[in-house]
Amino acid sequence: MQQIRPYKVLLFLVLVLSLLCIPSALISEEGVDWMGIKWRFLPIERVWKAKKQVQKNIEQIVAAVDTSNINDQIKHGDQSSGQVGLPEGGLVDANTTNPLQMSSSAATKLHRFFAALQGAVSDKISIFHYGDSQIEGDRMTGYIRQRIQQQFGGVGPGFIPAYNVYSTLSFKQKVSPNFKRYTAFWPPKMNSRRYGALLSAATFEVNNSTEMPTEAWIEIAPSASAYTRARTYSQVKCYYNSCTAPCSVKIYENDKLIHEDSLINDGEDHVLPLSFGHTPGQLRYVFSSTKSPVFTGFSLDGDVGVSVNNVAMRGSSGHDLSSSEASLFAQMHRDANTKLFILQFGGNSVHTFKDSSGVRGYVMALKNRINYIQKLVPDAAIILIGPSDMSRPNDGVFETYPFLPYTVTYMQKMCAENGVTFWNLYAAMGGINSMPAWVAQGLAGKDYVHFSPKGASIASQYFYEAFVAAYSEWQSEKGGVE
Repeated sequence: MQQIRPYKVLLFLVLVLSLLCIPSALISEEGVDWMGIKWRFLPIERVWKAKKQVQKNIEQIVAAVDTSNINDQIKHGDQSSGQVGLPEGGLVDANTTNPLQMSSSAATKLHRFFAALQGAVSDKISIFHYGDSQIEGDRMTGYIRQRIQQQFGGVGPGFIPAYNVYSTLSFKQKVSPNFKRYTAFWPPKMNSRRYGALLSAATFEVNNSTEMPTEAWIEIAPSASAYTRARTYSQVKCYYNSCTAPCSVKIYENDKLIHEDSLINDGEDHVLPLSFGHTPGQLRYVFSSTKSPVFTGFSLDGDVGVSVNNVAMRGSSGHDLSSSEASLFAQMHRDANTKLFILQFGGNSVHTFKDSSGVRGYVMALKNRINYIQKLVPDAAIILIGPSDMSRPNDGVFETYPFLPYTVTYMQKMCAENGVTFWNLYAAMGGINSMPAWVAQGLAGKDYVHFSPKGASIASQYFYEAFVAAYSEWQSEKGGVE
């Protein structure tokens, strides 16, 4: 076999690289379509000089927020007198570098919510935070909840799924192996669409080989890792529907039987409430029936104040907000006295946009879901949080997705036209190409999409500052102080 000399190999490589320099010099960086394939070549200037990673300076952004003292102890005792959840109060700061953006119609709705918020010292109202995986496991919501409840009142993690699958610090939950979870946003789904406000539900599988009732259980307990306000609650409710066969329930606290009952088996939606003079320990609900009802969640809160509820929808772009049966969705929000929706979507769609029409199509679809909520819960205000900065690898460096800035701009426009308040998380982070700096400082994950716990607290504090600044301005302009 003839041996190829090294100099010939070198000459061959030089020839190939030289030939590749021709299209690099002649074809634009965007590439060219040929034979149904997108051909891209490294620009000639990059052959000699590699592209450098942009590192924005976010020191002022990070240093400008104070996330300390979030766990200051609540001031009331643990014996309920009907006032568990009273606020700590204090002055609210009217200053913010990233204010809420609202049209006059959006301001009218938000000010109506502020009036309800002011009355939460003697009443109970709810805020529902719907979002994608950016809020999964109570990330962002948990921090926002603690700040709002400290200032305006309320305790407990609020509504929780009947069957939680996301790791969370806000509560503890276990279910028996025969329970099955369904969601409106990911298979498996229910034909009845009776998910309720949490857009998820659970049923237990029944042993059909016997006529004896099947048992199933759900355990719930406070979490010592939760923010202080979420660790305390005095009211526990179990939400269910579609119960058409006798179903008994026994409820244990720390293995001691404290309540026996039967669920109402008329097929409608119902609530099984319990009230405590203390924060209960481990609660174990043991159900027994020949046919499972549909369980749509539990609520864990106080006697008064604000319930701030996390509804994380992994992989969703918000299209599934209208996937629950309308009457049950509306009924649960009436029961919860929902006065504000916080929606946080877009991150699961930004990477798919190839042109501006894709952005407009997505935002218009989101608008339809917002209109759906406005129709079903007309008294509630809506705040839309735009997507965070997100990065994709491009020629060896991470850069903001091309259509993310336009997505934020078009969301702002849609909100202004539909009576929705908007908050610009992208700008609060530092804008274009800010995510690599957040990753470098441990404030976001290596996926260049999701916040770390520390980063989530900083982003959440910025949102809270914008929220209370709008509240303070309303107080000043409208005489909100009683």
